[in-house]
Amino acid sequence: MIGPESIRAAEAAACANEQGQFWPYHDTLFANQRGENQGAFRDDTLQAFAAALGLDEAAFNACLDSGRYRDEVQAETAAGQERGVRSTPTLFINGEKVEGAIPFDQLQPMIEAALANATSE
Repeated sequence: MIGPESIRAAEAAACANEQGQFWPYHDTLFANQRGENQGAFRDDTLQAFAAALGLDEAAFNACLDSGRYRDEVQAETAAGQERGVRSTPTLFINGEKVEGAIPFDQLQPMIEAALANATSE
């Protein structure tokens, strides 16, 4: 997470997950990003995304307003920062940091090597 809008968007995605709509909400967030902290993920916009997906708006808004996922999102953000995560996407394969949008055909050998090492240990 880079800034306040990213944190709020992550909280909103967790609220969408309560209604089984994490991935559709995730996809909506990524389709509508405009750059960090430029107003794309204000609360009214996050609520509009939920409405467009047909979520129970009252439940979603209550969840978002409550901040019930704030501590979890901030803890995940801190954990990522401690591990050197500075961009999206970043993933770890057997503890090795991999940054950027790497095509699967390049990731697959890394994953297979990690699996082979895990089974031989």
